[in-house]
Amino acid sequence: METRLGANRLMVRCVDGKERMARIPGKMKKRIWIRENDVVIVVPWDFQDEKADVVWRYTRPQVDYLERKGYLKRQS
Repeated sequence: METRLGANRLMVRCVDGKERMARIPGKMKKRIWIRENDVVIVVPWDFQDEKADVVWRYTRPQVDYLERKGYLKRQS
């Protein structure tokens, strides 16, 4: 995640190199806190590619595991 835009919206940088405005669905909004530089999974909208929905946020131990196994590489 790049930055918070307010309310339930945030700007994310995706693996494909695009920046998308993502929204946090209502069922996740109160249960999961998302901060800058968190690793999240987003699903782009079918009809508007520059927007997406957040479906998962990885915890720090999960990110460390994915990096060790080679599934995730940090982008600069």
